[in-house]
Amino acid sequence: MKKVLLSLMMLMTTLPAIAEKNIMFGDKNNSMTLYVAQSTGSGSLLKLIQPGIWDFTPQTFVMLQYSQPMKFFRLDSKLNLNITENFGYKSSTGLGFFSMGISIDTALLQYHDWYMGLGIGPYMRDNMDRWVESRLVFGEKFFIGKNINENWHIELFTIHFSNGNFTQKNEGFNFAGLSIGYKF
Repeated sequence: MKKVLLSLMMLMTTLPAIAEKNIMFGDKNNSMTLYVAQSTGSGSLLKLIQPGIWDFTPQTFVMLQYSQPMKFFRLDSKLNLNITENFGYKSSTGLGFFSMGISIDTALLQYHDWYMGLGIGPYMRDNMDRWVESRLVFGEKFFIGKNINENWHIELFTIHFSNGNFTQKNEGFNFAGLSIGYKF
């Protein structure tokens, strides 16, 4: 398992290239973004795009992300280093976790200062719980972003964490929220 994660990290760190006028960066080369989200319950990846099946549960997700621009199959993208904390409270006590991961976000559609895309990457959690029985999880993200000016951007996002059914217990974690980022 450690070899797989190490191989993925090595592959992803060889991919970045400073992209000219990347929609998510403009002429900047770095970004720090704060994500805050509310849990939309356990369940499948479909919760990313089907708000009608969201089941808000007492969990709050916070992620700090450092990013650099890159191209992924000629699409504007960013390579991310993520530090996350999920706070479970009330009926979700015991579902909190800390994790670190790397991910790639790719803008699939662009219009002026707006962009929409997908992200994916591996994360290593500090514990196992009653929803997911593994420390290695994968995060999948759907986002819609807007560049406010040359330095600031915001995104609406949904994110799903699960282990891809590596274990019998894999209910997954789902969150929806807002982020604000500073490009420099």
